[in-house]
Amino acid sequence: MLMKYLFIFQSTYLGRLTHILDTTDPKLLLTPSEKVECAVEFLEDYKNGTAPKYSDEQLWQWQRIKNSFFHPDTGEKIYAPFRMAGFVPFGSPIVIGLLWPNPSFAATIFWQWLNQTHNACFNYSHRNASKHTPFNKYIEGYAGAVTSAVTIAVSLQALIKRAHVFSPTTKMLIQRFIPFPAVASANICNVVLMRKNELEDGIEVLDDQNNVVGTSKIAAKRALTETAITRVVLPIPILIFPPIIMSVLERSKYLTYNRGMRIFWHSIVVTACFAIALPHAIALFPQNSQINVNELEEEFKDKTDQTVLYYNKGL
Repeated sequence: MLMKYLFIFQSTYLGRLTHILDTTDPKLLLTPSEKVECAVEFLEDYKNGTAPKYSDEQLWQWQRIKNSFFHPDTGEKIYAPFRMAGFVPFGSPIVIGLLWPNPSFAATIFWQWLNQTHNACFNYSHRNASKHTPFNKYIEGYAGAVTSAVTIAVSLQALIKRAHVFSPTTKMLIQRFIPFPAVASANICNVVLMRKNELEDGIEVLDDQNNVVGTSKIAAKRALTETAITRVVLPIPILIFPPIIMSVLERSKYLTYNRGMRIFWHSIVVTACFAIALPHAIALFPQNSQINVNELEEEFKDKTDQTVLYYNKGL
C-alpha cells in the first residue's frame, strides 16, 4: 500500500506544499555530519529489524535527513549547492545577477550560462536512476539549454537596444523581463532533450504495493508534460515580480541616489520571491502521480486487476 499512501499524502496541494516546504528547508544544510551518519545507520538497522524503538516522529526526521543528503536510487551523496535544501541559498545569487538592470551582453551570457549550469547539475543530482540514461543525454540537454537561453536573451536584448520607439527608461524596464522567456524556453528544452529517451522507451508504472507492472510511453508523456509546466511556472514569480517591485521601489529618491541600498533591496526582493515561488511551483503536481489503467496502453489491462497505477513524475 506504499504507493497508495504516498499518493493520498500528495493528493492535495496543501499536502504537497507542506512536504516541499519541509524538504527545501535551508536549515537542513547545517545538519552535522555525525547526525547524518547516525540517521543512515539507524534507518539501515530499522530496515533490518535491529534498531532500538523510536517514535514515528523521530523515524521520519531521520528519513528527512537522509533524503536531503543522498540520492534515493544510487545512494550517492548530493553536493550542498544541488540539494533541495540548497536550491534557494545557492540559486538566489544567480537570479540576482540575471535580474540586474541594464546588463552588458557579456553579463547576460555569463548569468544565463551559470543559471543553466546550476540547473543541469541540480537535475543530474536528482535524476531518475532506476533506468539507465546515457551520460551524453545530459550533456545534450545542458548544451541545448545553454544555447537556447543565451540566444534568446542576447537576441531580445539586442532587439530592444536597437528599438527607437522606446524611451531609455522604458527600454531599461523591458530589459528586466528578458530573463523570463530565455529561462522558460531553456527549461523546456532541457526537459525534452534530457528525458526524450523516456518518451521513446516509457517509464515504470507501479501498483499500490510498489511493484513494477510495466513501462508506459503514455505515462512518460504525462510525466514530461507536468514537469515542463512546472519548469515554466517556476520562473514566473521569480523573474516577473522582482522587476515590477523594484521599479516601484526605485521611484524613491533614497534608492535612486543610493546604489548600495538599491543592491540591498534588489537582493532582498529577489531572494524572497525565489523562496516563496519554489515550493509553490514544485507542489503543482504530485511527485508520485496516479493514472487510470484505461488511459494506459492496452497491454496493462491484462497485467493487473487494479483500476489505477502510479508513476514517478521526476523533478
